[in-house]
Amino acid sequence: MSVFESFKLLKADMIANGWAIEGFPLNYKGLDYIVLAKLYEKGEIKPKYALLKIEILKSQNINERLISAVNANGFLIEPKLLREFFNIEYGENLGDILSQFNEYFAQFIPTQITLGKPPRIEEAMIASLSKSDSQDPKKRYCYGVRRNQDGRARTPFNDNKTRLLRPTLYQEFSADQSISFCYSIDTNDHKSDAVIIQNFSNR
Repeated sequence: MSVFESFKLLKADMIANGWAIEGFPLNYKGLDYIVLAKLYEKGEIKPKYALLKIEILKSQNINERLISAVNANGFLIEPKLLREFFNIEYGENLGDILSQFNEYFAQFIPTQITLGKPPRIEEAMIASLSKSDSQDPKKRYCYGVRRNQDGRARTPFNDNKTRLLRPTLYQEFSADQSISFCYSIDTNDHKSDAVIIQNFSNR
């Protein structure tokens, strides 16, 4: 079995359930990391043989991050970048060392999407989804829904963000792909499910 076989299973589950992103924790040498696994977007440059792209964030400073493509056989990245980010010692048997690291990393890879994540992982996912949707990552407070012009489907990022932040509201509109959810950075703009549904019904 390939060392990153779990990424193949995870990608299949993400596609089957309409998820664009999954996050999971990683601990290496006593340091905590957040790993975001993402599907490639349409039109995005995708390295040959890549399954997913991943962002690895250092928990103590999420601005420190490593971005790499992955496939079932491992990371598609310059070994030096991987080694420097994780502070992996250089040695004559570097190939073996990196192979051992891949096997260790593989233990953390989920095979399917899971909900109810720790807040720090969920926050990293929401920030990433907002950026992918060209939105301010601080926009977390849902104040309404709108029907998209020309019946365009909401983006997978808007969809996934709402599944994470407003699961009960999402259920009310999940079947209608032409409806998007609107967010603000101001906590005072937050509206309850009932108010949002009523306002939409009154239009």
